[in-house]
Amino acid sequence: MNKNVIRSITAIAVLFCLLWLIGLGWAVGEYYAGKPEKVPETTTVNKKVENKKGLTIVALGDSLTRGTGDETGKGYVGVLMDEIKEKSKRPVQLTNLGINGQRSDQLRKQVQQTEIGRQIQKADMVLVTIGGNDLFRGGQGLADFKTEDIVSIEKKYLDNLKFTFEQIRKNNKKANVFFIGLYNPFIELDQGKEMSKVIRQWNYDSAEVSAVYPKIVFVPTFDLFELKVNDYLYSDKFHPNSKGYRLIAERVASLLTW
Repeated sequence: MNKNVIRSITAIAVLFCLLWLIGLGWAVGEYYAGKPEKVPETTTVNKKVENKKGLTIVALGDSLTRGTGDETGKGYVGVLMDEIKEKSKRPVQLTNLGINGQRSDQLRKQVQQTEIGRQIQKADMVLVTIGGNDLFRGGQGLADFKTEDIVSIEKKYLDNLKFTFEQIRKNNKKANVFFIGLYNPFIELDQGKEMSKVIRQWNYDSAEVSAVYPKIVFVPTFDLFELKVNDYLYSDKFHPNSKGYRLIAERVASLLTW
């Protein structure tokens, strides 16, 4: 009788033990089977990047980047942005970092700032206008363009330009960069034709610097203003008016692939 009781107790204990092992195995299986559910979080993030539909533009430089002189307030950057929206049917986000009166040495410092680097890093396209304030210096360039000073000024400018391009490429290797060349607002003055020679050389040297870097395109504007400069200048006879800015925007737009 006692042996039967012991056997019964033993059988029950074995049964409970088996049930416990089965339950443990099920729980462990559920735990590890459930772990991969965390992976799609990364997949979702990747999909957002791959499905990105917007275009991000960062504009750097001087008053031409700001659009000074444009009665509409858009400047070439704003006109270009409108054209990209219309032709690409994509939303466009613009960050305009241009500063009125900025010279190449100041742009060199600006692109080293952490926040500026972060903006460049996000860009699909970078627009740059710089050099006019280095060369013209509020009109002083007209007085001393024949002297050796202009050679020294250009040398420093080209060094700053090279550094700026290197910094842009350090932050973003893929973005298309469009560097806008100089026009001659003084072409109809007495020194205008001689000044044109200086500007053409300045543009040539600038284009040579930009050509060293992949996907940095020099955009000439000298010819756009050459024949009817006063038709495309603001009342200050230096900055473009809305027509002048539209010419520049259309020139940049003609280089884009849609």
